[in-house]
Amino acid sequence: MPTTNLYIATPADLATFCAHLRGTPWLALDTEFIREKTYYPRLCLVQVASQEQVACIDPLALSDLEPLLNVIFDPTILKVLHSAHQDLEIFFHLRGAVPCPVFDTQLAATLLGQGEQVGYASLVKALLGVDLDKSQTRTDWSRRPLDAAQLDYAADDVRYLRDVYQQQRADLVSRQRLDWLAEDFSELGNPERYQVRPQEAWRRIKGSQQLHGVQLAALRALAAWREERAIASDRPRKWILGDDVLLELARHMPKNEEQLDRVRGLEPGTLKRHGQTLLGLLAAARGEPREQWPSLPPRHPLSPEQDALVDAMMALIRLRGAQQAVSPQNLASRKDLERLLAAEPDIPLLHGWRATLAGHEVQALLRGALRLEVHDGELRTVPSD
Repeated sequence: MPTTNLYIATPADLATFCAHLRGTPWLALDTEFIREKTYYPRLCLVQVASQEQVACIDPLALSDLEPLLNVIFDPTILKVLHSAHQDLEIFFHLRGAVPCPVFDTQLAATLLGQGEQVGYASLVKALLGVDLDKSQTRTDWSRRPLDAAQLDYAADDVRYLRDVYQQQRADLVSRQRLDWLAEDFSELGNPERYQVRPQEAWRRIKGSQQLHGVQLAALRALAAWREERAIASDRPRKWILGDDVLLELARHMPKNEEQLDRVRGLEPGTLKRHGQTLLGLLAAARGEPREQWPSLPPRHPLSPEQDALVDAMMALIRLRGAQQAVSPQNLASRKDLERLLAAEPDIPLLHGWRATLAGHEVQALLRGALRLEVHDGELRTVPSD
C-alpha cells in the first residue's frame, strides 16, 4: 500500500489533511503524551493513518485542533486503536466526550487467541512479521524539534496498525465473531470510565484491603483530598502524598501533631503545609456514622463442596477455550469464578464476548440447567432434563 508520511505543524496543513480524511470509513489513531509532572496527560503528538497517508500532528505547534477533533469525533468514522483507554481519556478531557465508534486491536487479540493485553510491538511481530524500532521508548515527546527517527517511530504506531486491524477484522468475520466485541467496544465509549471521582479514589490504593472499619473512612477522606488537590494543581498524586503515607495515616489515625510527626514517610515540609488539614480529615472520618463507612467485599473461604463446584466451572471454561482457540485465562480466572459463586455481578465473564462464549453456560451450570458429562473419554455439556 503506497503511503505518504506527513509532519503537520501548521493550520493550513492540518486543514488539508483533515479534508483528505472526510468520508474515510476508518482511520488508525494513536497519541504520544507525558504525565510524569502533571495530573492530566499532556498531549504531545497525534498520529493518524488512512489507507493512503500517515501523519504526525503536532499539538504543541498548533493552537487549534478543532479540524482534527471534528474528524476524530465523526460518528461515521471508525477509530482503530491499540489499548485504547489512555488515548480515549485524552480526547475525553479535550472535549468532555469520547470519540466513537472504536475498534481496539488489543481487545480483538484476546478474542482471537493472540494474547491477553498483548503489546502493540508483539502483535505486529506476530501478525505481520515486522520488528518495530524500540530505540525511542523513553523519548520526551514534549521536546522540540522532533527528529526523523522520533517521527518514524511515532508513525509506525499507526502505519502497521492499519494492517493489524484489517487482518483481525477479516479473521473475526471468518469466525463469525465480529459482533461479539460490540459490547466491549461500546463500553470504551462510556464517559463514566473517564470521569474523575475523588470519593472513589481510595479503591485504587494497593493495600486498602489491610484496613477495616473507620480506617477505610479515613482512607477515603484522605484519598479524596489528595485527588482534589492534585487536580487543582495539575500535579501527580504522589507529589501531594504517596499511597504508602495515606495507608499509614489511615492505619494509625493520629490525633495531634506529635502523633502525626511519627507517621512513617510523612515529610517535614508536607507536615508543615498540610498537617492541620490531615488532622481535620482524620477527625471528620472518626466522626462519621458507622453506617457511612466504606467497606470491601467480604472474602469467605470456600467449603470443599464450593471448591469442587469451582473446579467444574473451570473445566467448562477450559473446554470452551480449547474449542474456540482462546486461552482459558482470557475467559476467566479461578478468582473470577469464586467471585461469581459469591454472586458478585461485575465479572468480565458475564459481559461481552466472554458471556457469549462461556459465561451464559457457566451460569446455566450453576442454575442446574446444564451439566457436564464424559462420553468416550471426552468432556461434554448436556442440558439438564
